[in-house]
Amino acid sequence: MSSILTNNSAMVALQTLKGINKNLGEVQSQISTGKEVGQAKDNSAIWAISKVMESDVSGFTAISKSLSLGESTVSVASAGAEQVTNLLNEMKEKVVAATGENVDNVKLTADVNELKAQITSVIGASQFNGANLLNTAGNAGISVLSSIDRDAGGTVTASNIDVASVDFEANLDLTTIDVSSAAAAETSITAMETLIQTAVDGAAALGASGKRISDQGEFVGKLTDSIKSGIGSLVDANMEEASARLQALQVQQQLGTQALSIANQAPQQLLSLFR
Repeated sequence: MSSILTNNSAMVALQTLKGINKNLGEVQSQISTGKEVGQAKDNSAIWAISKVMESDVSGFTAISKSLSLGESTVSVASAGAEQVTNLLNEMKEKVVAATGENVDNVKLTADVNELKAQITSVIGASQFNGANLLNTAGNAGISVLSSIDRDAGGTVTASNIDVASVDFEANLDLTTIDVSSAAAAETSITAMETLIQTAVDGAAALGASGKRISDQGEFVGKLTDSIKSGIGSLVDANMEEASARLQALQVQQQLGTQALSIANQAPQQLLSLFR
């Protein structure tokens, strides 16, 4: 039955064209934004997951900076500890030399005192941003935020790397070294070995902590990249597919417009019945 009041063909053509235009708008949005899921209405579950992962990326970016700061602090302390070890070895040469006969103990004492002052200076200068791991003057160590761990239930906990001060200021008693005489120097050899071992142990501990922080920083960087890649696979648009679909929809839009035009002309055909 034909009617001039109800044009079923035009309604079908119009609904088809609306659907095509809607899909065309979605594809154009994907191309312009680069995202297949840019809003919660696009896919609420995927959008929610991506936002949680993006918050983790922001957190790991901050952690990376924290690790860099911690690594720098430990690196400065480690360099200071190694320098102190070198100075103690140099001092040991003076102590051993002072045990000999017919040596100038006065000059050796002056040399040793200069080395003691240099060691004290190195300990005091081995600080980064106010944190000095070679003494405990207001600083027993540092705690470096190393990770944020999210369990299956969504609970987040923070992990830290704690680096204790080696406290050379207290553990290296330089007053035990005396080269004013051969007998005093001979007695100081044992104390010298204890000081060197303390410095070596401290430098090794700082080196191990620095390596751990460095490795964690490298891991966090790789983890951040992996999460970003995961987010991309969830929400990013496939540009090749979007391009192909855009062209197909543009053709469909032209055909839909043509179909609607033909359907709108159908009532005009009824006029021929009354001629």
